[in-house]
Amino acid sequence: MLKIVILLMLGLIIVCYKINSARIKLQQQVKHLSPMLQTVENSKDILYYCEVKPKLKYRYLSPVIENFLGINALEEHLKNPDYYYEIVHPDDYNMATEKLSGKTDFSKPIITRMRNDEGKYLWFEEYATPIYENGELIAIHGVQKNIDDRILLQQQLEYKVTHDALTDIYNREHFENQLQKYNEKVDVSIAIIICDLDELKIINDHYGHRVGDNLIKEFAKLLMQCASEEVEVARIGGDEFALTLINTDPLQVETLLVEVQNRIDHFNEATDTFNIKMSKGHAYHFSSIGKMEQLFVEADSKMYKEKNNKVTSR
Repeated sequence: MLKIVILLMLGLIIVCYKINSARIKLQQQVKHLSPMLQTVENSKDILYYCEVKPKLKYRYLSPVIENFLGINALEEHLKNPDYYYEIVHPDDYNMATEKLSGKTDFSKPIITRMRNDEGKYLWFEEYATPIYENGELIAIHGVQKNIDDRILLQQQLEYKVTHDALTDIYNREHFENQLQKYNEKVDVSIAIIICDLDELKIINDHYGHRVGDNLIKEFAKLLMQCASEEVEVARIGGDEFALTLINTDPLQVETLLVEVQNRIDHFNEATDTFNIKMSKGHAYHFSSIGKMEQLFVEADSKMYKEKNNKVTSR
C-alpha cells in the first residue's frame, strides 16, 4: 500500500513538474513573441491574413486600418469580408477579384484605391503572398501601404512634364505624344488647328516681354474656354498654339473656329491694353492612323499662308 502511495505521489510530482515546465515554456514563448506582436500592432501599414477557402474570412487584420478608412473599418471588414469589394475603386475592382481568385501576379505590387468613410479614395500598394494547399489557393496574407504622397508627387511631376510653365496648358511634348498615339494606336476622326499670334514681336519690342507674356497667357485662357473632353489645347511654340479635335467632322471644326474668333473679338472690344490678332490653319481627316504628320504639315502651312497674306496686304 505504501508503495502504491509513493508511486502515486511520484506520478503527481512528475505531472506537476511537466505542467510547470510547460507553463514556463509558454511564458517564455509569450515573452519572446510579445515584441513581435507589439511591432505588428504599431505598424503604420495594414497587415492581414485572409482565408479564401472554404469562405472569405479574416484571421487577422491590423487595427491601423481605421487610421485610413475610418473608425468602424476594422469591425466592418471582420464582420463582412466582402466589404472590401464595396469600397475598392470601380476601376480596380477586377484587380481585387483577380487577387482573391489567385489569378494575379503576386511577384509584383498590387496598386488599388479604397474609399474611406468620408468618401475619399486612398491609394495603397500591396504586397500579397498566396498560401496553397494541394494546389488550391486557401489564404492570402500581406501588407498594404498607403502611397497617397507618392502618387501626388508622381502626378505633380507628370503635370510639369506635360504642361507649359507660362500658360499652364499642355505643352509641345504632350501634343506630339498625342499625335503619335492617334497616328499609331488609336483611330479616330481628327482635326488639327494651328493658331499663331500676330505681331507678338512688335509688342515685345515696344512694350517689353512682360506685356508679350500677358498676351500669350490671355490667348491661352481664351482658347481653353473652347476646350473639352474632345478638344485639347497646347502651346507648341513661343506664339504658336495647337488644338486637337477628336471624334469630329468638318462642320464642327468650322464651328469651333468661329467660336474662337468671336471670343477674340469680344476680348478686343473689352480691353484697352492690347488686341489679340491670330492667324490660323486647319486640317481634317476621318481616320487618324498614319495621317497625323500630314495633317500637322497641312494645318501649319495654311496658318503661315494666312499670316503671310496679312503681311503682304499691310
